[in-house]
Amino acid sequence: MATEKAMFGAGCFWGVEEAFRTIPGVVNTTVGFSGGLVENPTYEDVSTGRSGHAEVVLVEYNPERVCYEELLSKFWEIHDPTTRDRQGPDIGHQYRSVIFFFTPEQEQAALTSLAKLENSGKYKQGNYTRPIVTEILAAGSFYPAEEYHQRYFEKQGRLSWR
Repeated sequence: MATEKAMFGAGCFWGVEEAFRTIPGVVNTTVGFSGGLVENPTYEDVSTGRSGHAEVVLVEYNPERVCYEELLSKFWEIHDPTTRDRQGPDIGHQYRSVIFFFTPEQEQAALTSLAKLENSGKYKQGNYTRPIVTEILAAGSFYPAEEYHQRYFEKQGRLSWR
């Protein structure tokens, strides 16, 4: 079975991982860090907000069972892409909304899905539309988080990411 990779940041990686892990066709998820300047950062390094990294989930999936566009739909569904450096109670650059693409096709799909969401009117409030602040960037180095962060909700006995 040939698999592909996708990488998303949408706030605290525990809930993001759980949301993706339960999608049929997702083979594996790994929480970690990407998009920053520090090599091999620890959770503590990233928590300071000075490493430049985002908390992300690396998703390995079977494209014969789930397409990248479905993963993008889940990404948009699980967080508010109009809040810069914040998701719920989590505040800081490490919680930013970001899609890291691995191929030109993923980049185009991400840009298309962002444009579709912008044009949907979902974030319109009166005469004002809240802008989507999600970054779409080429994937760089990925650093897995410490083991106790992997499948955190599953280890805690939580059955849902919400």
